[in-house]
Amino acid sequence: MNIIAIIILVTIFAEFILNLIADFLNLRMLQVELPKPFRGWYDEDRYRKSQEYLRVNTQFGWIISFIDLLVIFIFWFGKGFPLLDRWAQACQQGPVITGMIFIGALVFIKVVLSLPFSVYSTFVIEERFGFNKTTWPTFIKDLIKGLILTILLGGPILAAVLTFFQYAGPGAWLYCWIAVGLYMLAAQYIAPTWIMPLFNKFTLLEEGKLKEALFSYARSIDFPLKNVFVMDGSKRSVKSNAFFTGFGKNKRIVLFDTLIKQHTISELVAVLAHEMGHYKKKHIMKSLVMGIIQIGLMFFLLSLFISYQGLFDAFFMDKKSVYAGLIFFFLLYSPVDLFIGLFLHIRSRKNEYEADRFSVETTKDPGSMVKALKKLSVHNLSNLLPHRLYVFLNYSHPPVLKRVEVIENLAPAIVETE
Repeated sequence: MNIIAIIILVTIFAEFILNLIADFLNLRMLQVELPKPFRGWYDEDRYRKSQEYLRVNTQFGWIISFIDLLVIFIFWFGKGFPLLDRWAQACQQGPVITGMIFIGALVFIKVVLSLPFSVYSTFVIEERFGFNKTTWPTFIKDLIKGLILTILLGGPILAAVLTFFQYAGPGAWLYCWIAVGLYMLAAQYIAPTWIMPLFNKFTLLEEGKLKEALFSYARSIDFPLKNVFVMDGSKRSVKSNAFFTGFGKNKRIVLFDTLIKQHTISELVAVLAHEMGHYKKKHIMKSLVMGIIQIGLMFFLLSLFISYQGLFDAFFMDKKSVYAGLIFFFLLYSPVDLFIGLFLHIRSRKNEYEADRFSVETTKDPGSMVKALKKLSVHNLSNLLPHRLYVFLNYSHPPVLKRVEVIENLAPAIVETE
């Protein structure tokens, strides 16, 4: 076993143990007594149910993580990679096609192994806690559509990356960065109108008091709002949400039908204001730029390691290849990816605070934003008291109690300016 194999093993185990510790600490934060800001929002049974929902999902996550770890080690030390490589090369195609067969087989194995867990999560856990609305036909259709999209959209970009690293020489990483960067921009543009409608139905918000209130608010902040879409989220779950996606003429603000059902007009205006705050503060574009920079760093590091013999020795591969180097590099890259992910989580939580502030300052209605957050938490059985380590590792949004506290601290200043 060489130094590369040791680094990867230590990294995998360290990340597994770190997440396990965070989970244990998170469960220890559970309290019988309901936090004061939520008294009157949760009844005793629903609060107990939210804690049980966290326990069940955490314990199920442990099972998934352990099996994933076990499968990786069995495949790795059972010399599954060289065996799969010989099978792919037996097809006697060029290096790019062989690479796509090799990587495609790994993706297929991953999908097959994860499918039972997805089924159990959807039809057992989510069903048990009253969230699931997904039918078997919908689940199967989603799976098939997802696989087809992966092949149609992921296949060409994978082929491009393999081709560049196979034939383009030292500049391959730069060509890959440009190609994937353009791909990411294109995906942001076409996803709202071409991809997302394959899975959900989007309809224009009907005329009425809600639409009048939303458009009136948009005009008050000079936001170029043309349409608000309602998504049939209830087709799969009773959980509710809202989001902003796309850019240019294809940008969309989307409200789940479950969200509209659960909230008042003033609360929905506050939620919409939060989403518009992300646009006004340029969070979406900044996140896209950060993502492209991250991809560039990854490809540069990949160019340094993709032909390193020690990387292939770590996985018992006698023959070097671009496609195998690509897979092995991602295992070696995981510490860097973890660090970047933590930074992105910190930045995302900061963005959420900024969007909350934008909402309450422009609507002059902090109470409605607080009520909307509390309703969302109660309805989605959110964990009200997550541990700080768990938040640090996993949360892209601040805990709801922190968000409520910050908004309530802003409220006196907002009232004074009215």
